[in-house]
Formats: sequence, C-alpha cells, structure tokens
Amino acid sequence: MEVIDFAKQNSLVSQYMMELRNVEVQHDMLRFRRNLERIGEIMAYEISRTLDYKTETIQTPLAPCKCQVIGSDVVLATIFRAGLPFHQGFLSFFDHAENAFVSAYRKYKEKENFDVFIEYIASPDLTGKTLILVDPMLATGASMELSYRALLTKGTPAKIHIASVIASQQAVDYVKATFPEEKTTIWIGAVDPEINSHSYIVPGLGDAGDLAFGTKL
Repeated sequence: MEVIDFAKQNSLVSQYMMELRNVEVQHDMLRFRRNLERIGEIMAYEISRTLDYKTETIQTPLAPCKCQVIGSDVVLATIFRAGLPFHQGFLSFFDHAENAFVSAYRKYKEKENFDVFIEYIASPDLTGKTLILVDPMLATGASMELSYRALLTKGTPAKIHIASVIASQQAVDYVKATFPEEKTTIWIGAVDPEINSHSYIVPGLGDAGDLAFGTKL
C-alpha cells in the first residue's frame, strides 16, 4: 500500500498546513475552511494523475479534436461534519463525480473512553468504481474503517484512495492493516507522531469540525 506524504515534498500544501495549525490564524473560520478546500484541490489534482483515461473526439468551431478524459467512475465520500470543506475541494476538481456521505461520531462512555458510531449513510452504487474517501483528521483510523465498512453495503469499489490533511502514525499503520493493500492508496498532508489520551493527534491542529463550523454542545 502506497502512502503519499506531502510533508516530504515541496508544495503549497506546506503553507496551508502551517495556517491550519497556527492558533493565531485558526480564529478565522472562513480561512480555515478555505485552507481545507485548497489542500483538497491539490490532492484531487494529484489523485487525478493516477486514474484511467480514455480518448474522446469533440467538435471545436474549426475541426474535430481528440481529447483525454477521465475513464474511471469516481465517487467522492466524506465523513460529517469536519470533512465537508475538504470534500468541497475535491468536488471543485472532480465536478462530475458522484458523492457519498457518512455520519460517524464518537460516543463517550467516560472522559477518555469512547466508541465510534455510524448513524447515516447516503451513497450511490460503488461497484467497480474509484472511491475517494476523505476526512481531514485521521487520528486512530477507526472512523475511517467503520465508514468504509458502511460504504461496502453499497458495493465494492475497484480502487480506494484515502485522503487526510493530518494523520497520526498509529492511524496510518491501522489503515494499512485494515484496508485492502493491493487497491488502496493513502494521501496525507502530514503524519504526526502520536495521539494523546483523548485520541487527538499531537501536534495536530485541534478539533477540525469546531474550527471550521464553531463549537458544538
């Protein structure tokens, strides 16, 4: 399973990552959401280079012209609610893609003890398609796996791309152990070394959902 870590290469992702992490910048929710979108746009472009293409002939005002177009059926899937701005970045590039949405949340038993629950799923048929599953924070990998298992009730994709802005090394290892190795690729803005007792990525950036949309009760 290939892991593409954008922190190991020079790109604008590094600039947007710095702003997402910086507590002096995070108070601007519009800027936070836009930076998530922009990272999604860059990742969408990079993923597009790995897809299958086909040739179509179109008519210009002057003559027929052969063009390369995506030959893969793409489904963009995201996890509510933090994933929405990140998802929009992908959708801005894959504007003809189908979309899927999953609601995964932590239900705490105690302060540091929780289970992950799936409450909602809306998805097209995934059979034989390319699934791009996006969630900005990949802390433990549990929500990502449960969301994927829920999506499998709608069909088995031919290829899987997991995209996150920040992941813990533990979550990367977990995804590598639980997703089909031969057809999965992981795309990450940065891999952080650990998670704390609350399963937050360290150094991370905090709660992406709250920073994008405001605190919740």
